[in-house]
Amino acid sequence: MVRVGIVGGTGYTGVELLRLLASHPQIEVAVITSRGERGQRVADLFPNLRGHYDLAFSDPDTAVLAACDIVFFATPHNVAMQMVPELLAAGARVVDLSADYRIRDAALWAAWYGEEHRSPQLLAEAVYGLPEVNRAAIATARLVACPGCYPTSVQLGFLPLLANNLVDLDTLVASSASGVSGAGRQAKLDNLLSETSGSFKAYGVGGHRHLPEIEQGLSVVAGSEVRLTFVPHLAPMVRGIHSTLFARLRSAIGDLQGIFEEYYRDEPFVDVLPAGMWPQTRSVKGANQCQIAVAVPQQRDTVVVMAAIDNLVKGASGQAVQNMNIMLGLPEDAGLRQVGLLP
Repeated sequence: MVRVGIVGGTGYTGVELLRLLASHPQIEVAVITSRGERGQRVADLFPNLRGHYDLAFSDPDTAVLAACDIVFFATPHNVAMQMVPELLAAGARVVDLSADYRIRDAALWAAWYGEEHRSPQLLAEAVYGLPEVNRAAIATARLVACPGCYPTSVQLGFLPLLANNLVDLDTLVASSASGVSGAGRQAKLDNLLSETSGSFKAYGVGGHRHLPEIEQGLSVVAGSEVRLTFVPHLAPMVRGIHSTLFARLRSAIGDLQGIFEEYYRDEPFVDVLPAGMWPQTRSVKGANQCQIAVAVPQQRDTVVVMAAIDNLVKGASGQAVQNMNIMLGLPEDAGLRQVGLLP
């Protein structure tokens, strides 16, 4: 069995990791940390996990974590970058679900996160964990930076267009809506049910921290600098992201549907829907799946791509498990065969 440690086990991504790993046939969760819940049993805090875990939360201890084969960080930014260097030196491999290693430029990271990076020497080594782009590099990586939820949906939607040089790189627009769980498991006025129910709003319009991550990833695939207009929204639901993407075609394209289907033909967790069928967040709820559709309204020069994911699964913990499977040479879908929940 592969021994796994989880740093930060009480947030939404941490408990989602526990849910997914509970059904993984080759994983033993050996350590799960939480400073605030130290000593409390996991199943007492999360009764849905009763019968699956006989563990209590503990303080993060680098020596204990280093005895694990894989360590997940399901923490806010600024935590992983303080512990990861020591873990790597001890021989552990790390999948970081936070933003600490996603942006390769330390100065750019500092500009968006408001502090200096604590281990900038690892930014060049960290592999960006979007399997549909970096599968080969993930397989041999010591440190994988799991993509953000918005960046996952936006990049997966745009990739076939950029890889085939089909759109003007200065015209990319992403309008994305997320459920409130994307803000994390914390008491905030804006996330209260009475504040979000029956309402829909944009936020971060002047600049969102996920923007440089998205532009970085798209630029790598395009082979030149990509500039994106990105507007996130808060939707009155718990889980899910729906991204509607726009770009101007360089020329008339005969079979965009076929191009998308071919690009993702061998990807186990990207589903290109049949022409005329549009993705819904409810269809991917609880599943490590991205559903995508493409259209050219009125047969003009603007292509529209729609991508839907569960922000806590393909947008976070599910993708982290997918990365782990690749790193360990396990079947990529191990522990990730859940079907989306309806209704």
